Amino acid sequence: MTPIKRISRLRNCGIFRTFDWPDHLPEFARFNLIYGWNATGKTTLSRVFRCLEKRTIPEGEVRLKLSNGEFVGNELPNVNIPVRVFNRDFVNESVFRRDGGELPPIFVLGAESVEKQKEVERLKSERAQAQARLNAALSEKQRAERDFDRFCIDHAKRIKDDLRSSVPNRYNNYDKSNFKVDAATMAQAGDGFAHRLTDAEREKLQTQLRAVPKGKLHEVTYVLPNFDVIIAGLSQLLRTTVVSQAIETLKDDPTLAEWTRQGLELHRDRKAERCLFCEQPLPRERLAALEAHFSTQYDSFMQRLDKLIGELQKLSKLAAEVRLPHKAEFYEYLAVDYQAAEDGLKQTLNAADEFLATAVRMLTEKKGRPFESVKMDIQAPRVDAGAVEKVNEVIRQHNQACDEFQTRVTEAREKLAKDMIAEVLREFLSYRNALQKAEEELTAVQGEVQRLEDRITSLEREIVEHRRPAEELNDDLRKYLGHDELRLEVQDTGYIITRGGEPAHTLSEGEMTAIALLYFLKSLEHRQFDLANGIVVLDDPVSSLDANALYLAFGYIRERTENAGQLFILTHNFAFFRQVRHWFHEVKGQKKKDPKQRPGRFYMLECTPRPNGRCAAIRWLDPLLEQYDSEYHYLFARIYRAAHQTEWLTLEKSYELPNMARRLLEGFLAFRQPATSGTLWRKMKGSTFDEAKKLRILRFLHTYSHSGAVGEPEHDPSLLAETGAVLKDLLQFMEAHDKAHFDAMIELVTKRTAEENDG
Repeated sequence: MTPIKRISRLRNCGIFRTFDWPDHLPEFARFNLIYGWNATGKTTLSRVFRCLEKRTIPEGEVRLKLSNGEFVGNELPNVNIPVRVFNRDFVNESVFRRDGGELPPIFVLGAESVEKQKEVERLKSERAQAQARLNAALSEKQRAERDFDRFCIDHAKRIKDDLRSSVPNRYNNYDKSNFKVDAATMAQAGDGFAHRLTDAEREKLQTQLRAVPKGKLHEVTYVLPNFDVIIAGLSQLLRTTVVSQAIETLKDDPTLAEWTRQGLELHRDRKAERCLFCEQPLPRERLAALEAHFSTQYDSFMQRLDKLIGELQKLSKLAAEVRLPHKAEFYEYLAVDYQAAEDGLKQTLNAADEFLATAVRMLTEKKGRPFESVKMDIQAPRVDAGAVEKVNEVIRQHNQACDEFQTRVTEAREKLAKDMIAEVLREFLSYRNALQKAEEELTAVQGEVQRLEDRITSLEREIVEHRRPAEELNDDLRKYLGHDELRLEVQDTGYIITRGGEPAHTLSEGEMTAIALLYFLKSLEHRQFDLANGIVVLDDPVSSLDANALYLAFGYIRERTENAGQLFILTHNFAFFRQVRHWFHEVKGQKKKDPKQRPGRFYMLECTPRPNGRCAAIRWLDPLLEQYDSEYHYLFARIYRAAHQTEWLTLEKSYELPNMARRLLEGFLAFRQPATSGTLWRKMKGSTFDEAKKLRILRFLHTYSHSGAVGEPEHDPSLLAETGAVLKDLLQFMEAHDKAHFDAMIELVTKRTAEENDG
């Protein structure tokens, strides 16, 4: 027995757009009941199971966990477990075929041609040998697949570990599928060698990858002095001499001369008649001699010297105030370039500073020797005129890198990934070719096995006798319908349906459902199906049946499937759901304390809104549906919670609420007014309640619960605006007409909600 444990994943499979089996959801047991309204995904699930039966590949991405391992969709044709599925596809293809053909017979082996039987035995021997080759080819294919997968997993992990980061990028979740696609694309392009990197290139890209975002830097605005202009001005001043009636003692003593000049200016400014130093009267002739010595030409020359000295000192200060960024402020890969540019600029600044200091010193000395020409002993420094620009060029590169940081990191990551893929591309092709060869060999052997299977099936069809199952089906139909007007008659290798001995050209929905269901249940007795070790799936088996037929159908289903190895029943019919639920609760072991040891499990299908449409999911059955005998409890809980939720009711969440509200109100009024028949309006008309609210409730229910198809609710602002308010009106209506009942329901719902939250 190989039971189905869980549906691990469904992607773009019908309404199951992004379903993953929740960790907290118990796995399937022997008996499984799945409750879901129409359009919640029951048929999609049954078709996934039918792919196991038909050994076909399902649509979308499917992953099933069986007791012997986990399998993806394209592996299902190789999964050999006995499965039988009843759903609309079974009815259309196997019972009431669209091409008008008869029902395929249910075979029971009888006495037939010995020669044909011998041929069957010989073909079975050949099939066994072919099956052995098939098993060997399958093992080889699985080995090649495992080797290929392991290779891809290992190298995908290496790429992921090397290139993932704290910010989102495609390599954070890089896996074998991504690696296979990227490697195959590179192999197809034939440019693997072009993506290989040198060690230096790889190191530089890895440095970029490790970099963290840095701030932008200001460019250096310093301009070097014009040394030629300074030298020209300096040379001219040094050669200039002052012509005056010089006093020899002052002329020969620059220090004394400067001291005397400053003293003369003080006496002149203060109009002093006595010496400020010795307080003796100043001889007029001495003042005249000093005035002649320090003439206007002398003063003017001194001012020129002081002015140039000030200008040079200002230039020197500007050079000293140049502030350069620290190397650590640059991206690592620019640090070397910046260091070289910074050293060059510092050398230039030092040279300029030395030149300016020398020029100032020479001018200062000239001030003490104004009456003689001084030889100039200075040359323009050797500096790099582009030193500032070189520093600014690196700064601009850094600032551009700041602007393009994420782009550069992404490009570096892509180049490194392609380098790692190109490095192992030859090995990738070797593993892939080995797998392709194994798959081709497997396909060839599968074709041979299939040919033998088809021939054996054809011979067995010719030698079987199928009258007995037809008679048994007719007996079931008579018991089920209460009459024998409808019968199945054997014709060639199939059946035809007759009514009163004539071919039945029209059947009611109930008759068609009865025949299809009984035919399916009879097929479970087929000698090629091992019921005790098989899986049986029934999707809405009582659709279109009246109440009496529903209970009869349940009886047949229970009788014919209770010995199945594993059973799945999917339904939207609450009456049938309740019967099956009671059955499962009575199964031996269902009352065990540990839920994991119980043979019966209960699930429900739930649709939630997504940006691209509704998305179905399998979840544990709502406790209100499992523990109470009425759907009314569940509907009341859903409406109550929707009316009192604090978040805004989106249109996607609201679209199913009108139908729920209508069914809840119908159930409530049927209980409150059993003698009043007719429409909702007739039942509400005589009630004492706010007329405006009654009309709003009825308009809401009539407008949104009778559409023949789901429209486009996102374009209906009225529903979006009024859903919550109308639901509250409905609850107030119920409370006003039966407060005791309403309070009891509120207590029940709030108690269950608290228990769920605590759990």
